[in-house]
Amino acid sequence: MRPVLLAALLSLASAAGAAEWQALPMVAPAPADNPTTPEKALLGKMLFFDTRLSSTGTVACASCHNVMEGGDDHRPTSMGVHGQLGGRNAPTVWNAAFLSVQFWDGRAPSLEEQAKGPIVNPSEMGMPKMELAVDRMRRIGGYLPYFRRAFGASATIDADSIARAIAAYERTLITPDSAYDRYARGDKSALSAQQRRGMQAFADVGCTACHSGPNFSGPALPQGTGFFQKFPTYTNNPYVARYRLLDDGGRATVTGKPEDQNLWRVPGLRNLVYTAPYFHNGLVQTLPEAVKVMASTQLDKQLDDAQAADIAAFLESLTGPFPAQSMPQLPPTPGDMLH
Repeated sequence: MRPVLLAALLSLASAAGAAEWQALPMVAPAPADNPTTPEKALLGKMLFFDTRLSSTGTVACASCHNVMEGGDDHRPTSMGVHGQLGGRNAPTVWNAAFLSVQFWDGRAPSLEEQAKGPIVNPSEMGMPKMELAVDRMRRIGGYLPYFRRAFGASATIDADSIARAIAAYERTLITPDSAYDRYARGDKSALSAQQRRGMQAFADVGCTACHSGPNFSGPALPQGTGFFQKFPTYTNNPYVARYRLLDDGGRATVTGKPEDQNLWRVPGLRNLVYTAPYFHNGLVQTLPEAVKVMASTQLDKQLDDAQAADIAAFLESLTGPFPAQSMPQLPPTPGDMLH
């Protein structure tokens, strides 16, 4: 991203954060070509939990994104097929529907495109190519009726329909009605005194320059347009070496552009009590410590323990109730499918 555009977006984010505190919508946005329906979300849930989309039949989307808890896996970096470790911390799937791009480096412009990536990543689900995953789903005879209920009587199983179904399910994974949301809608008793202090400190310290909007992931942007920030911005502090913050080039690993070095998609801040350890490499273990790291590396400000605790308390108020999840019943596996 060009520095001028980044500066303009930061200014927009700061203005948005200062103007109002926004509650999370009760329904996630969906693209016109993939509206969310119960039939599609059910199929997507089945695929999300189906380990047969992986080369070994052992890893599903749910392996790294546990929707029975925080939507991640609590490892510094995730484990894929054959016990391989990936290079980055698994982002939570909760409220990912409110992000304009996906993955830490923003390389996927939509949930639909993101859903395809792990299937063919050699250290994640390990399929050599997407066509092999499609062929496997076609061989599971019980799946076709679900695809036709989701996409129409003439639907076939292909890469796009698999991805669209998973994305539709993920758009049901939102957590509105947190204590903060109730406060933002007018219930001033929803936050404790410490959380209100933390909310004010969050704004005064400057956190809203990036973490604005109802998801605290930046300003509303067109789908496919990412909101990125350099991390770390200030490097003359002990956190950079302690947590190896310069080891990963971020967006530059995708684009190859020097100006994208250490640029990252700004993450949302909801449900952070469920998603430790923190940051792209999962090396920061506690929320107050993460607050101190961000203040120092992004704003060149040193917070004391009390300030960090107040902001962490406010961030805890962004934890919303999770919609109930039930394990889906999957179609049976042909005996010659997995070897």
